Amino acid sequence: MRLTRLKCIFAYCSLASGVIDFSFSEEQNLFRQALKEWFEKNLPIEKVREIDSKGKLPKEIIKGVADLGLLCMTLPEEHGGAGADWVTATIAAEELGYWDISVALPVFFLVQASWGYVVDRYCTDAVRDAVLRRAAKGQAFIGIGVTEPGGGSDVAAFKTTITKEGNHWVANGEKTYISGTEECKELGGGYFCSGYSDRSKGHRGMTGFYLPLNAPGVEVTKRFDDVGRMAISTGGFTMNKVKIPQEYLMGEVGRGFYITMEGFDAARLLVSASCIGVAERAIEIGLDYIKQRVAFEKPLAANQGIQFELAEDYAKLQATKQLIYRTAWMLDQKYQKGTFDALECTKWLSMCKLLAPQLAFDTLYHVMLWFGAYGYTKECPLEMGLRGVLSYCIGAEGTQNVQRIVIAREVLGREFTRTR
Repeated sequence: MRLTRLKCIFAYCSLASGVIDFSFSEEQNLFRQALKEWFEKNLPIEKVREIDSKGKLPKEIIKGVADLGLLCMTLPEEHGGAGADWVTATIAAEELGYWDISVALPVFFLVQASWGYVVDRYCTDAVRDAVLRRAAKGQAFIGIGVTEPGGGSDVAAFKTTITKEGNHWVANGEKTYISGTEECKELGGGYFCSGYSDRSKGHRGMTGFYLPLNAPGVEVTKRFDDVGRMAISTGGFTMNKVKIPQEYLMGEVGRGFYITMEGFDAARLLVSASCIGVAERAIEIGLDYIKQRVAFEKPLAANQGIQFELAEDYAKLQATKQLIYRTAWMLDQKYQKGTFDALECTKWLSMCKLLAPQLAFDTLYHVMLWFGAYGYTKECPLEMGLRGVLSYCIGAEGTQNVQRIVIAREVLGREFTRTR
């Protein structure tokens, strides 16, 4: 009887085994191949170095990625996007990281693919017409304006306010370390922001809104001299009695904190994907070198010290890559079927963001050491990647320690990790 029961279980498992499928669709494989062909032609590593040195993304590159359908690709087609799912967007982010290891273009892409998606979920047609449809064509920029001079990780501690006055709202405050301020000024567009509409309610009193960067009362402050990601700007802006039309509010009044967290979740997935693309490129560049470089009458690749380091980096890369794509699938399931709740996805997205940037940084560092003195020169392209992914280790889209807090909170339970 026990044997019969086991056979039934095995038969059921055999029938259900098709549910687990780690393959990409034919369309996704063709999409990846199309990206490879375009970037190989239009963004060779020498071009990336030139762009990094000049500190500006060329208009033809922005137009090119827009023509490929990458900008705001996660938006529905009827709203100007490509209607791409999150697995497909992850493929795009990975390829962008591979081809532009400075991660400037990946930042330009992921900010709009992630925050553009969240804006589209909660905005009115007025915002779609004002910025989203144009951003998808590379004719405008939509970004995230959250961080303030007093901090970035503690969103609930921000000072920005948005107050109802008659039939409109008024925003006051300051944002800093904001990606794409110069690009936004040049192309037109604006940012998703959030501020307190009722401070007495704590984070439940925050409201999201769309801020056009050219609105009266908005002043763009200096461009920061960043260590990396040289071809996309980082700056800030102040809001002094800026009138916000009612139709520029995002979602319900008092839901701004939750919309902000949803945006961070989406952005962390694409940040992580671009990081594994960088790590893949670094290993590929390193392999070409250690197979050819001879020292003490044998290739560097024959040394176990390098072999062991390579093996660990490669294994961690493949494991992290599977984590990221599994999480992308979860995000699709959440939005399409409601299979996973928001906090479960948040936990997995934080695991991606915790591991991928550090993996990319460590891999770049190791490969640069393989190159010896050449690895310390700007003739070696890897230093662009090291400078770029460092921004994700330090804090872009959430610091590493914040990811640890989120993961621990969901594993242990909030009663053990409550900060307020």
